[in-house]
Amino acid sequence: MTPEPVSNGTQPPRAPHPTQRQTALPGHRPKPVEDDPAAAKALRAIVEHSSYREADRDVEFLNQDDTRGVRLQLDYLKAELLLKQHNVAHTIVVFGGTRVVEADAAHRHAAELAAALAADPDDASLRHRLAIAQRVIVNSRYYDLARAFGTLVAEAGSCGRGGRIMVMTGGGPGIMEAANRGAHDLGRGSIGLNIVLPQEQYPNPYVSPELCFSFHYFAIRKLHFLLRARALVVFPGGYGTLDELFEVLNLVQTRKIAPLPVVLVGEAYWRRVFDPDVLVEEGMIDLEDRELFWFAETAEDIWTGILTWYETAGAPLIRSDNGKQGGI
Repeated sequence: MTPEPVSNGTQPPRAPHPTQRQTALPGHRPKPVEDDPAAAKALRAIVEHSSYREADRDVEFLNQDDTRGVRLQLDYLKAELLLKQHNVAHTIVVFGGTRVVEADAAHRHAAELAAALAADPDDASLRHRLAIAQRVIVNSRYYDLARAFGTLVAEAGSCGRGGRIMVMTGGGPGIMEAANRGAHDLGRGSIGLNIVLPQEQYPNPYVSPELCFSFHYFAIRKLHFLLRARALVVFPGGYGTLDELFEVLNLVQTRKIAPLPVVLVGEAYWRRVFDPDVLVEEGMIDLEDRELFWFAETAEDIWTGILTWYETAGAPLIRSDNGKQGGI
């Protein structure tokens, strides 16, 4: 490289290159081996040691107990920044069982069990599993319902007040897959908040790649479920579904968060799982707490109920200039 002429001090010098120098600094080269033959080995030991890694690239350092606070911040911040970048203002959160599959898959599994039982009719375990598989066939209607609901939300997605309205799920199979799939059917985006578990789990293939997140901490995942939530729609499910439902009801009951629509899909199922009227009668909750949710049976009823809730509250969820979808 030809050296630049040196300024005589009477004119402003030319701006130097932002990263390159004409003359290397002393520390830009390792100590010459001719000065110390052992220097190269010693230097290699230094630069390869974990202590020399930059902190944000040192996984072992970041995984220590003492850096948990930093990991919590990063777990929160990555999803938050990406959701903002994609102008996600409102989410309709859908929970439900991971074992609720589409009808074809449910029938196929039941047929396999029926064939196995026919070959071994005295196997009580097979008989029990077949009975459950037959219930899964019945419950597969909820997969179709969640898929239809995801489509309804996606249709109104660009009409939210202040930003996009999007379906948000836990990103897994079953009901979550169905809701994401409903948006995917229209070529629209949806959000999935997956969680790291001891056994690897895969996100369902219908979540938007740019809006599918993998969380380390359940607490941060729960936070993101509610930060933009404008409704909670809960389909039949198990422990995880119940956990999210009761947590939200408690947060609304105590006004730790602002009230929002909570819709339980499938009254017959939910009446068997828990009876809020018993809680009222036993003095465990107040009558007004019984009014924190309602039941619905169709995708149209769920969506219309949510829109009506906001209209009644004087804060419509979607813009009034949206034509058919702007009304109730």
